[in-house]
Amino acid sequence: MNSAHPAPGRRVPTSLAALALDVREGTIRQWARRGKLTRYGTRRQALYDLDELAALVAGETTPAHDA
Repeated sequence: MNSAHPAPGRRVPTSLAALALDVREGTIRQWARRGKLTRYGTRRQALYDLDELAALVAGETTPAHDA
């Protein structure tokens, strides 16, 4: 498998995304509304891509779906 294009499906709920970035869940939701993160999942359960969260921590600001 090519490491430049990781397998899809590595997504976590809001609570785990917030825990991973050491921020509040509301911050994750706000970043998603502003386009800083891509929101996946259903209307009732938001999911966030682990690779996109890692890129955000590393200082990259482009959402994964725009890259």
